Formats: sequence, C-alpha cells, structure tokens
Amino acid sequence: MSDFAIHATGLEGLIAVSAKSAHSFPKHSHDEFGIGLLVAGGQLSASGRGQVEASTGDIITVNPGEVHDGMPISGRPRRWHMLYLAPSLLTSLAAGISQARCDALEFEAPVLSSRLRSRQFEQAWTAALGSARDAGLLQEETLLSLMAGMLQPAIPERRPAIGSGIERAKASIYDNVSDNPSLAELAKTADLSRFQTLRAFTRATGLTPHAYILQQRVLKARRMIASGNTLATVAADCGFADQSHMTREFSRRYGMPPARFQRAMLGCNPVQDRTPKHG
Repeated sequence: MSDFAIHATGLEGLIAVSAKSAHSFPKHSHDEFGIGLLVAGGQLSASGRGQVEASTGDIITVNPGEVHDGMPISGRPRRWHMLYLAPSLLTSLAAGISQARCDALEFEAPVLSSRLRSRQFEQAWTAALGSARDAGLLQEETLLSLMAGMLQPAIPERRPAIGSGIERAKASIYDNVSDNPSLAELAKTADLSRFQTLRAFTRATGLTPHAYILQQRVLKARRMIASGNTLATVAADCGFADQSHMTREFSRRYGMPPARFQRAMLGCNPVQDRTPKHG
C-alpha cells in the first residue's frame, strides 16, 4: 500500500510531495532538483553519486537528470517529504549564492545527516504549504536559507565522460522519443559496434538504451500530463503501446498513476493515492 500526495505551493516551479510507501522504485530521473526529509523509516538508493542509506531525520537530494532508484530497508514502509524545484526557479533563487550557472550547480551529498539542515527543511516545507497572504515571501526566504548551504558548483570529474558517438545516440532518442530504434541503428548513429554502444551508453547514462528510451518517454509524458493533455494523447505522442502501458511505467517511477498526478497538478489541492503497489 502506498500513500502519495502532491500539495499546491503557490510558487511557480515548486512542487511539494509527501509520501508513505514500501514501494521499490526502479532506476529513474527527474527534470527538477529534489530535496527532502526522511520523516520515518529508512531507504537504500543508488545513483551516480554512489550507494547510500538514509535514516529517519536525514536530508535526501537528487539533481536533474540524475538516475537513481530507491527501496525501503527491510521492506518496511518509509515516510518522506520532498520539494522539487524547476531549474528556472533555482536559477532565480541561486543568484548570489554562486557565480556558477544553474546547470553547473548540484547537490553534492545524496544523503546528509544534519539537525540544522533538517530544521531548515522543515521550515521550508511548512512555508511551501502555507496559505498566508505573505506565503510567497516566506517560501523564498526559507528556500534560500536551505539552498545556500546545500548547493555547490558541479565537479566535472564526477560526471562520466560521454563520447561524441554516445551523445549523438542520446540526442537521436531525445529528438524522436516515440521511435523504436534497434541497437544496430543506435550503434550506427554512434559509429560503434552494438556491444560498444551498449556498454558505453550504460556507463554514460546509468541506463541501457531501452531503459533510457522508456525514461525519456515518461519524462515527456509527465510534462504533457501536467500541462493538461488527455492521457490518450500523451500515450500516443510519447510512443507507448497504449495508455495502460504508460500508466504502468509512470506509476513504477513516480508512485502514483498519471490520472491522479494530473488532477493534483491541475487542481491545486492535495490528492491522495492509495493504490496498492506490487513487485
């Protein structure tokens, strides 16, 4: 059993999500910066920043495009709050924190044990859900206080080197996300053998080409769903076999079916999802 809620914040580019779940999330990524607090339980996760374990009271973070997974410790439900910030919002907030561009900033630690940061997150979370007339000012103040101590200039050495061939293969997928290229076609684009393409692509992205295509479809679907497009249209435009296929892939990665996600995003009210999760 999983319980997810998306909360209206009133601040453009900021989404607040609360959850309680024993669901094991497969490898996936987000378009946004994510920072959260593990309220209860524990979680194991792996990403480009390594395998980590988070316990109650820890801060958890994820960078845009960072492939990660997540599973409960001992199979027991964990509970967390997350704030997701669009890069455009972070750009405006981060002015003065660092001279680096937004795409050159990152959360350095995927897990952080700090009472100070936990208190700052709780203040930012409370402000994000606030309805007072001056909520916008308080939201920005608390987010800035939290982010100022968490964001660091990205360290290029931490990012895997990506050859020009794999960049071309990635670009061909991104530009034609509804297509179904064969490994041979991707290898031709990358000017590599099929084995070299599979190995280099997985090393560069953290996903196999097939998994990467599915993830890009889900990311595009998430953007289209949040904009109010019909689910049937989204499924067709994003290359899913049908709407049921899209629903399964979306739910596995983000914890709630796309229809509930859309109602939450468009309705500006918390939406509860108590859909049982299997596997």
